[in-house]
Amino acid sequence: MTITNENCVVGIEYEVKEAGTTEVVDSNKGTGQPLEFIMGKGQVIPGLEKALCGMKADENGDILVPATEAYGEYNDEAVQTLPKEQFEGIELKEGLTLYGQSEDGQTTQVTVKSFTDSDVTIDFNHPLAGKDLMFSVTVLSAREATADEVESGIVGGEASGGHCGSGSCGCS
Repeated sequence: MTITNENCVVGIEYEVKEAGTTEVVDSNKGTGQPLEFIMGKGQVIPGLEKALCGMKADENGDILVPATEAYGEYNDEAVQTLPKEQFEGIELKEGLTLYGQSEDGQTTQVTVKSFTDSDVTIDFNHPLAGKDLMFSVTVLSAREATADEVESGIVGGEASGGHCGSGSCGCS
């Protein structure tokens, strides 16, 4: 099946590097666990999803995703300095990733940029913001999403249900 831009369940093996470097920033190669997602649901970065359209199972390729279609441009205004008291009980170190809750109730990730005896500077940008990414991908599977998958947005069925690995969706 050819990958379409909507309601297609895709499984990929991938390795991603910051473009122009050799350092792998994320990978599932050799794990035996494909990254599975439903096209058109915003489950992977837009540039990767767009580039996968038209590919088929067993096809591979290198995909350059510009920062604007990955994690966005770096935003200097997303860096804040807060009183150190707000971090009481946390052993601070530069580069530490912390998780909290945003005003709209979503989980948010911040990185500690620096700290003093009185202040902590945190960065709300994604660690890969402002970076072009090079993906090496192999499409392992591509199929139409079931009605349950389309409705729930979860590969393998209902929000409370299983996943493809359990055999509950009839795939192998």
